[in-house]
Amino acid sequence: MTSIGIVGAGVAGLHLGLHLRQQDLDVTIYTNRSAEDVADGRIMNSVAHMSATIDIERELGIADWPETDAEYSYHHHYNGWGEERRFSAAFAEPARIIDYRIYLPRLMREFEERGGRIELRNLSVADIERLTEQHDLVVVSTGKGEIGALFPRREDRSPYTSPQRKLAVGFWKGVAPREPRGVEISVVPPAGELLVLPMWSFSGAVNALLFESAPGGPQEILTDQRYEDDPAAYRELVLRILEEFHPSVFERVDPAAFELQSGEKDILQGAVTPVLREDYALLPNGKYLLALGDVHMTVDPVQAQGANSAAYSAKVVADTIREDRVFDERFMRKVARRRAERLEAATDWVNTMIRNPPAPQIPQLFSEMVRNQALADRFTENFNAPIRQIDLLATPERVAAAIAETSEH
Repeated sequence: MTSIGIVGAGVAGLHLGLHLRQQDLDVTIYTNRSAEDVADGRIMNSVAHMSATIDIERELGIADWPETDAEYSYHHHYNGWGEERRFSAAFAEPARIIDYRIYLPRLMREFEERGGRIELRNLSVADIERLTEQHDLVVVSTGKGEIGALFPRREDRSPYTSPQRKLAVGFWKGVAPREPRGVEISVVPPAGELLVLPMWSFSGAVNALLFESAPGGPQEILTDQRYEDDPAAYRELVLRILEEFHPSVFERVDPAAFELQSGEKDILQGAVTPVLREDYALLPNGKYLLALGDVHMTVDPVQAQGANSAAYSAKVVADTIREDRVFDERFMRKVARRRAERLEAATDWVNTMIRNPPAPQIPQLFSEMVRNQALADRFTENFNAPIRQIDLLATPERVAAAIAETSEH
């Protein structure tokens, strides 16, 4: 029987494992955290799954979450440019946000119940190389440092060598929901962005406040000042930043009820350097490693493309394994070719949005969407379709063409 080893139990590794169990393959996932560790840990992200990803989850039998109320259908914008600032747009099908401390442990249990194995180990590069002698194929879906370095950086798709945003995300209570339910996106140069994401966590419905702060800007203190040092002072700092830079969010806050869901485990501060790496690596023993998930493509979370791209990529890998189980360079090239257009589009789209100063077409696009509903709806629905999105916004000429086309309707 074909044997597959997967390094990492994030969305990419678990989706791939579940796909491969549907093919009745022998699959082992290697991770250093148990389901209990994940559930009891600090928040990892504030990931929104678009409807295209939920369609994949239906194929895997993991789309049903009866005890949650996590769906939303709108993006509500506060635009940082122009006189008119507010607009909204709808998805054709709802998206969903579930705390990954709930989502990932369930997938880990599903994977084991369906016959997959999870082995708890800390792996070095040498350990991963040894795994290639045990499995027909080893897929690496997580890893920093020397593990990430196994897959060379693609300079043509990795324009930044440092983070373009400093990040601070917390799961907060005391923020009234937007109606109709949706994500709020507040863009305020030069401070940065704020995403308010309605999500389902351990206490039920909460809001994830994801501050995307431009380095050197007035909002970056939310990343630099550690919550643990003085929780009360940090809470007051968040309220001050909301009032000063994000009025459409601040007006929904009840200061008396504004607090983290359960303390320091509900906040994450840091930064990521966006990078797209090569799809595979040839080891000295003649075996190949295939890259997947964060180790392959790391993007800033501002456009919700990391996990959605990882789920798409895992499906491409699984579909290719279904038809071809000779894991040579031809197989690796086949996977690379089949997922390239969408993953490259996603990384180009996000990298365009986080340019500092902004790419010239982005203020033009956002200012137009205030009064052009067809364009706003297209931009929003394209969160399911990175290729169409980069086609829309890659250059000033493309934005101008999209404005002209949608203005005709």
